[in-house]
Amino acid sequence: MEKLKLQVINNTCEEEKSCSCCATDFFEEKPEFWRRRKLITGGIAGALLVAGLILEFLTSLNIIAQAVFVAVIAVSGREILKKAGRSVLKRRLDMNCLISIAAFGSFFIGHGEEGAAVIFLFFIAEALEDYAADNARKSISQLLKLAPETAKVKRQGREVEVHVHEIGIGETIVIRPGEKIPLDGKVLVGRSSVDESPITGESVPVDKAEGDAVYAGTMNEEGYLEVQVTKKTGETVLSRIVKLVEEAEKKKSSTEKFIDRFARYYTPAVIGLAFAVFIVPTFILGYQWDVWFYRALVLLVISCPCALAISTPVAMVSALSGSARQGVLIKGASYLEELNRVRAVAFDKTGTLTKGRLEVEDIIGFNHHSTEEVLSIAASLESRSEHPIAKAIIRKARSENIPFREISGFRAIKGMGLEARIDGRTYYAGARNLFDELSIDIPEELARFEREGKTSIFISNTDRAIGVIALADRIREKAPAIISSLKRHNIRTEMLTGDNTQVAASLAEKIGIDEYHAQLLPEDKVKVVERLTKKYGTVAMVGDGVNDAPSLAAASVGIAMGTIGSDVAIETADIALMHDDLSKIDYLIHLSKKTMHVVRQNVAASILIKGSFTVLAVLGMINLWVAVAVGDMGLSLAVILNAMRLTKEKPVVEGNQPHAHSP
Repeated sequence: MEKLKLQVINNTCEEEKSCSCCATDFFEEKPEFWRRRKLITGGIAGALLVAGLILEFLTSLNIIAQAVFVAVIAVSGREILKKAGRSVLKRRLDMNCLISIAAFGSFFIGHGEEGAAVIFLFFIAEALEDYAADNARKSISQLLKLAPETAKVKRQGREVEVHVHEIGIGETIVIRPGEKIPLDGKVLVGRSSVDESPITGESVPVDKAEGDAVYAGTMNEEGYLEVQVTKKTGETVLSRIVKLVEEAEKKKSSTEKFIDRFARYYTPAVIGLAFAVFIVPTFILGYQWDVWFYRALVLLVISCPCALAISTPVAMVSALSGSARQGVLIKGASYLEELNRVRAVAFDKTGTLTKGRLEVEDIIGFNHHSTEEVLSIAASLESRSEHPIAKAIIRKARSENIPFREISGFRAIKGMGLEARIDGRTYYAGARNLFDELSIDIPEELARFEREGKTSIFISNTDRAIGVIALADRIREKAPAIISSLKRHNIRTEMLTGDNTQVAASLAEKIGIDEYHAQLLPEDKVKVVERLTKKYGTVAMVGDGVNDAPSLAAASVGIAMGTIGSDVAIETADIALMHDDLSKIDYLIHLSKKTMHVVRQNVAASILIKGSFTVLAVLGMINLWVAVAVGDMGLSLAVILNAMRLTKEKPVVEGNQPHAHSP
């Protein structure tokens, strides 16, 4: 009955090709570990090998022993022999051919036990590689299991628990404390804190209230929520993350492509060398043929490029999967490799280096008007406006419990400010040009706000100015530390902004940026990125998504900030940071350098050990057992374990200061 239920659900999922739950076999009924096919095959082959060795060395039943060794090859080498046959038919010899030739050659010279051991150990090596590599690939796919397959939906005045596939956009789902959010949506009722770490990598819970967005797979920690569904299962942020990572793992870096090309020519060359090792000493120099034939077989096995072939892909997959778990989506291994070569980083200002939200910084009253009175009048005037400046002033007044006053005769003066009557008197709020128009003097000493890059809003009545409110876009807390960290990596930093020169100069000085470019249009930003590319070679551009799309595309690597919930930004950027956390830039640079360091370690170890063992094989100092157990299986496993360390890499931040990493 349970199997039938699972089958029905899976059939449903065939219609939902991009289902966030079922795309990674969420409902697949996994067999117990001991029942898995490879383990059973390995167990049978291992038992046969032991039995064959007992028969050969402890009895006189040598013929039966050889038959048992053949059985070992039949059980554990079926796939290896099939792959070897296919590669021969395609005339593209691979490592399976090398192992097959060595195994059958061993029987030919009376060492059937070694031939069986070669196939068995190679089978174990491949099984271990598959297991380890699969774990690396699944590290991100496991995130999907965070999204529950059922949800409580409000229908006809009551709660009904249904499968997530049956929930439509616009329906209301109920999430109680301690429950996981099943689908993306918008909070209709309730307040709570939500753990969004599976998506953003941010460990601090985020407060949610009415109107806020919530995402599938995140945890509702303490409050009751009613959420209106905005996306179906295959369209959630979580499911898009997994799809993008799976696609990224298929895109090869230039290093991977080189290794692939190298392996294509390497295998035939090794077979040719093995034949030469056998033929030259035997037929030209007259040495004993069986000795050199055996050495040629050992050479074939030791020269298998298994470790070399997987040295780069497994490192890249581990890094891509690990970064996704930290809320950093890298669209392909090539971008990770490019980051290692970055010599300059261009930052957009608003929304990237700053929070993209104006805050009131200074309030000054003139002519005996208090700061509270100035803020009260300004907030009352701005209460009818939706401008970001108005919202900032209103937030400030509410935070300080400043009373709002009744207004009448409200009028927006296009491009300059606002006018309204309060207690029978006319008041104005606006920029300096409005007061030039009204012939009202503004104290000149307030020019310092402009020098500091602040936006000034003046408040006046019909006779004189009564005060000024200065606003600024707050710098992100970690911006100076990240700029400093990049400089330690000898990476140049430049800022691109559409703001005026004074604002740009003030911010650049505060955070320590190397150079700034102000009053830029989108096309101007592209030109600056292109100039940087010509000068420095590899350039990364960090922006806040859609508005910076042209310059992100022009850079060698485009990094979009804070893209959670932004479909376009996730799709267009080369790398997407799911949370507004600049420390992830430091993490990215560190991860790219660490990944390429691991790749170099793996490649160097593969070449060095294989080269050393090749010399030993020709000199007859190692046998087939050692060749496979150490030079092939052992080396491959070491390469995989070294690469899998990358899945554990995390951003290291001490306060607001990024920790200096070493590869």
